[in-house]
Amino acid sequence: METADKKYTRPETVLFIIALVAGILLTVMIMLCLPEIAADMGFGEEPVAPVTESTTEATTEPTTEPTEPETTEETEPPLPPPEANPYGVNDFQYDNKNFLTCLSGEYMTGIDVSRYQFDIDWAQVAGAGVEFAMIRVGYRGYETGALAEDPNAKANLQGALDAGIRVGVYFFSQAISPEEAEEEARFLLEYIKDYDVTMPVVFDWELPGVENPRTLEVDARTLTDCALAFCRVIEEAGYQPMVYFNSHQARDDIYIAELTDYPFWLALYTPRMRFPYKVQMWQYTDSGTIPGIEASVDLNIWLED
Repeated sequence: METADKKYTRPETVLFIIALVAGILLTVMIMLCLPEIAADMGFGEEPVAPVTESTTEATTEPTTEPTEPETTEETEPPLPPPEANPYGVNDFQYDNKNFLTCLSGEYMTGIDVSRYQFDIDWAQVAGAGVEFAMIRVGYRGYETGALAEDPNAKANLQGALDAGIRVGVYFFSQAISPEEAEEEARFLLEYIKDYDVTMPVVFDWELPGVENPRTLEVDARTLTDCALAFCRVIEEAGYQPMVYFNSHQARDDIYIAELTDYPFWLALYTPRMRFPYKVQMWQYTDSGTIPGIEASVDLNIWLED
């Protein structure tokens, strides 16, 4: 049987193969390292700006309004309270005619009247010991706001004066502005110009006991301004103004500390004086009885200074 001839590899061939493999490996290594070399030399991706810490405050607008510095408005100091009441609970008592008398000072006994006392026999009233009368001259309607005279005012004014009773007057106000209060004062002054009125001329503002009167929303500021406006007009005409109120109004509805230039007429239905401030006149009951007057009547005491 026949055999193949044995083959031998030349050394030059082996060296060539080794050199070829080494070249391939070197090429691969260069390819793998090329991105890093490029990055180091500044080629390839765009450079990213360096991040530096801001040295200024953020400019974003705040989510809440800036706080304004607190400012204090200049305000007038509060007015002092009215003069203290010089009388106490033990300074008054009833006499045998059922009139309240003052034990610690000079006083006068009086009444206040309107159409609701009907026709009055003023001679009998004077004989009963009444020294003065406060007479309603007019009023403003609590719905329409119209001015009207009391239908008994003229008879009461003349009748009281003829009987030797000192006379003052009042207007039942429903003013909702100082202008309306001035209008009421002028109405009253025109009415009394021919009568000898020597007692006060009174601003009498009351909330009527009806549903939804026009004065329902009048606040203390407005009411005080109305009282001041009325009194100034009366004072300029040469009469003595006065302001009427009850203890509830004095506490809640009117600023009496602003009205101390004028005397006060207090409605307080009790024989004990429990009001803290000085009053010139005190209406102590609305159910008095007097000869010559067929209806019940308000009784008053005038407190001399």
